[in-house]
Amino acid sequence: MASGVKVDEEVRRTYDDIKKKKSYRYLVFYIKDEKMICVEKIGERESNYNDFLHDLTIAGPGDCRYGVFDFEYTHQCQGTSEATKKEKLFLISWCPDTAKIKKKMLYSSSFDALKKCLVGVQKYIQATDEAEASAECVEEQLRKMDRV
Repeated sequence: MASGVKVDEEVRRTYDDIKKKKSYRYLVFYIKDEKMICVEKIGERESNYNDFLHDLTIAGPGDCRYGVFDFEYTHQCQGTSEATKKEKLFLISWCPDTAKIKKKMLYSSSFDALKKCLVGVQKYIQATDEAEASAECVEEQLRKMDRV
């Protein structure tokens, strides 16, 4: 069931800047006036995951957000001694348990529209608390996609 919420053109543009040009580290989106998904915050390339979490949750425990993050980690294939640097784009839907039902429903039903617009995202994550959004939990989910 789609919510009818549209995706702002700026979302596509800034996402392409992360994907193709590696201009930024992350983006945080919000739904404006229950009609449009808009960019709320852009994280510079030198930003880290804690900066991202801060910007994702800054609206408070009663509000939801979406975020895209260009996650970097090292991966070592079995039987090799060298580690390689991996980068994966993931999209997170942040809907804390403490948010109002109406808001959670709006964000949940609008997630597909955003997913369709952001081509090339490698993992979709839904987080309802800080443990699910933690760097450790996210990295674990991204590593599951790696070949051993």
